[in-house]
Amino acid sequence: MDQRISRPVARTTGLLYLALGITGMAGFLLVRPLVFDPTDAATTATLLVEHELLARIGIALELALVVSQALAALWFVRLFRPVEPFAAAAVGVLGMMNAVAILGSTAALGTALGTALAGDPAGPQQMFLLSENLWLAGAAFFGLWLIPMGRLVLLSGLPRALGWFLLVGGVGYLLQSFLLVLAPDAGLVADVLVLPATVGELWMIGLLLWIGFRRDRSRTDVAEEPALRP
Repeated sequence: MDQRISRPVARTTGLLYLALGITGMAGFLLVRPLVFDPTDAATTATLLVEHELLARIGIALELALVVSQALAALWFVRLFRPVEPFAAAAVGVLGMMNAVAILGSTAALGTALGTALAGDPAGPQQMFLLSENLWLAGAAFFGLWLIPMGRLVLLSGLPRALGWFLLVGGVGYLLQSFLLVLAPDAGLVADVLVLPATVGELWMIGLLLWIGFRRDRSRTDVAEEPALRP
């Protein structure tokens, strides 16, 4: 591993990346399906009114995702700037662009809940569809931020296979974004395209946390060695 990579910064970056993953999965994959029916606007409006607290939790999770994405982008810059400043800056900028897209989605979800509580049967559905498309647009930037991240892994002495998973996964996210625009029914193919990214991201989180939290055996041995007495 490149000695220019700071262990405390790696630890914080790993924790922020982990928070990004947890809030994203909890909000988008767990809460959203419980308050949004993509085929029926009336059902969506009813679900939001009947499960207002759950809808608010979903909005809070998405806002937490925005915060963790933005902070993770900044800490990745700190982590990799000594390795290659331009690529590190690219990770930061592209990660922020994805955060902005999800921030727009968060606002759309808040508007969906507000219009549902006001009795509008159609407005919530339109806001959820806007949110879905903001996620789709943001996925392009998410793919783009993985590409320089993969390059930085290759340059830093971290496992080269991880770097290639991130590079291929970033390209997969880009292809998925265009595929879902051009062929909306190609869901299975789109899911397969991002599998390398999923492997790479989980590996990256685990590796950063391992680097950040592992004990330095040489320092521990020195600290535990009894002092010699004259």
